[in-house]
Amino acid sequence: MTTARIDDAAETLVIAGTGPRPSTAELVGPRARVAARITGGGKTWKATVPLHASRWGGAELPLPAGDYEIRIPGVDLAGLAVAPEVLSGVRIAVRGATAAIAAPIDPAYETPEGQATLEGRYLAHTGGTENAVFFESFYGRTVGCNPQAIDRALAVAAPAVVRYWSVADLSVAVPDGAIAVVEGSPEWWRARADVRLLVVNDWLRRRFVRKPGQKVLQTWHGTPLKRLALHRPGFDLRRMAAVVKESRRWDVLLAQNAYSERILRKAYAFFGRPIWVEGYPRDDVLVTGDPAAIRADLGIGPDERVLLYAPTWRDDRAGMVDFVDAEALARQTDSVVLVRGHSRTIDTDRDRAGARVIDVTGYPETSKLLLAADVLITDYSSVMFDFSVTGKPMFFLVPDLDHYRGQLRGFYFDLESRAPGPLVRTQEELVAALADLTLTEAFAARYAAWRAQFNARDDGHAAERVVARILDQGYVTR
Repeated sequence: MTTARIDDAAETLVIAGTGPRPSTAELVGPRARVAARITGGGKTWKATVPLHASRWGGAELPLPAGDYEIRIPGVDLAGLAVAPEVLSGVRIAVRGATAAIAAPIDPAYETPEGQATLEGRYLAHTGGTENAVFFESFYGRTVGCNPQAIDRALAVAAPAVVRYWSVADLSVAVPDGAIAVVEGSPEWWRARADVRLLVVNDWLRRRFVRKPGQKVLQTWHGTPLKRLALHRPGFDLRRMAAVVKESRRWDVLLAQNAYSERILRKAYAFFGRPIWVEGYPRDDVLVTGDPAAIRADLGIGPDERVLLYAPTWRDDRAGMVDFVDAEALARQTDSVVLVRGHSRTIDTDRDRAGARVIDVTGYPETSKLLLAADVLITDYSSVMFDFSVTGKPMFFLVPDLDHYRGQLRGFYFDLESRAPGPLVRTQEELVAALADLTLTEAFAARYAAWRAQFNARDDGHAAERVVARILDQGYVTR
């Protein structure tokens, strides 16, 4: 007989059974796995599984939300059952060999009635009075990008300002001194209403209503190659209305360069309001950061060659593209391969694995990965405009170039004629290009022109300039 229970105090899942002691027991999820401590022997045994883990050298945090497989070889788990329990870090329920982990929100708040009640309170709240900032990056899936860099600079320049971070669950680490608010919780709704400034890098959702005195800084999340918003292929009246409605919620838009300023203003019909062209705060670390420390956190030796594979997402598929066999690439190039899925595939995909392969899709900051990498392999992702700050080589693996450019999204310029690195169609071509030492010189002129156009303001001080503007405008006070 096998049973399961939750130890609330220790925040562990405890599975007990009779018979021979199993050799291993673990929870295996899409983005994390944890091993149990097994005790006992003889007639009975007990497996104690932590509901928290440390990743990337950081502190132990609650497990990311998702369905986890309970793996205990040789043990029948069909009868396991634990009703949903809300702990301080997670909510967990067990049925058979599956442990369902979610953010620690009372289920009553996730019903239509519960959410309607919280939204009603939010809409009725006057708000906009707390000397605080509400940060959100990629809908709370990460704490990174431009909002995190701005958070860091703001904490130094104005430490009295309260900093809230919207997170999907408590596995998302927030910066020192900041307060995590789980999306959809009463605390999240309250903070969103009370703050004087919201700093976001994507669309606002959940019936956002600007409160009196509130301002919204939209940092966006990349210089665009692919067409955005009103510029996307095909006429869609509902999409057009949604874009205009969304952009009217923003008071200020941040652009990495003058090229982005022109595109974003038209793509989002952002007329009559300011766009700050200050470089990208998220790229400050590419000038000031220490790659050795990041490599150490990832378990990479100082002399190892690191390839970062970071493709963008596709509108016509939920998961990450599979154009690279990462384990084979590591072997073919004698390198460590970092695999970075897009923020939109965090919840719809699983970590890749293999010898000398590290899936870093869940790593908080893309910019730190760019700093740690020796080479970038991408396709149409805006990381190309960030990685060029480093001057390190990049390669473009684009087997679906014709489809993506001609049908799926379209481009603002011809990538083939301007890319600061070679375009390849297969992994074999990629491996050959990586071994070709003449390519750096062959693309040097293109690379220099690219940096002059797109990275002129990326000098390591963008976040400081943005925070100075925030304070000068009185959006929050020191």
